[in-house]
Amino acid sequence: MTNRIDTTFARLREARQKAFIAYVAAGDPDFERSLEVIRALADCGADIIELGLPFSDPLADGIVNQLAAERALKAGMTTARALDLIRAFRQTHQTPLVLFTYLNPIFTYGFEAFHRAAAAAGADGILLLDLPPDEAAHNPELALGAGLRHIQLIAPTTPPERVKLLAQASAGFIYALSRTGVTGAHGAPSANLAALVASIKAHTAVPVCVGFGITTPEQAAMVAAAADGVIVGSAIVNQIQLHPDDAAAAVRAFTAPLIAATKAPLPLP
Repeated sequence: MTNRIDTTFARLREARQKAFIAYVAAGDPDFERSLEVIRALADCGADIIELGLPFSDPLADGIVNQLAAERALKAGMTTARALDLIRAFRQTHQTPLVLFTYLNPIFTYGFEAFHRAAAAAGADGILLLDLPPDEAAHNPELALGAGLRHIQLIAPTTPPERVKLLAQASAGFIYALSRTGVTGAHGAPSANLAALVASIKAHTAVPVCVGFGITTPEQAAMVAAAADGVIVGSAIVNQIQLHPDDAAAAVRAFTAPLIAATKAPLPLP
C-alpha cells in the first residue's frame, strides 16, 4: 500500500529538497490545543510530524519532553485518545504522522492490534525506542505489526555491524542521532554528521534524517546539507511549555524559520 512517508520523500527528492520533521507530545498541553499545534506545524510546512505517545517512564527523553508527557497525561491523554487525535487531524490534513513511543504502552494495547488501529486512524510510521529489531526477532508476537513503517534509531556510537543491521531493518526513514544522550536542546549537532550519514547510507536506500540538539536555522541548514531531513523536537516542545495559552501560534513562529532553512534547494550536480 502507498505510504505517506514514502510519497513525501519521493516528492522532496524530485524537488531537490530536504525533509523537516517536527516532534511534539500527543495531548500537550491538552487535546484541543495539541490538535491546533499539529495543524499549525502542517500548515507552516512540516513534512512529517512525530507524535510522542505520553508514557509514565520516558527514560530516553530529556526533561523538556518528560514534562510534556506529564502535562499530556494529567490532561487525560491515553494511547486510545492519541488515536482519536490522529483521526481528528486526518479530517483536515494529510501530513505523514509517526508515532514515537516506548514498547510498554503498545504491548499493553496489543502489539498487532495497535498497529492495525493506528494505521486505520491515519498513522504512517512508528519509532519504538526500546525495541531493537534483533530482540523483536526472538518474540513472534512482536513480528505481527503491519501497516506502519518501522523507523530505527542509529547513534554516533553504534558499532558498524549494528549500523548495518539497523539500517537494513528500517523503513520510512532512519532517525540518526547527531550526538549521544537523551532528547533535549542542549549541545549542538556533531560536526561529524556527514560521516555518520554516509556510514548509514552504505547499507540502505532509506532516507537518513538527523535530530538532537537542533535549535536554530543555522543548525538546521548545516544538518540539511548532510542528511535527507532535519528533526526538531525539544525546542518545539519548549514553545508549548512557555506559551501554553497560545501554543499553536508560538510553535508556528518558532518553527517557520527552521523550515525555511531546511528547504533551501540543493545545488544541481
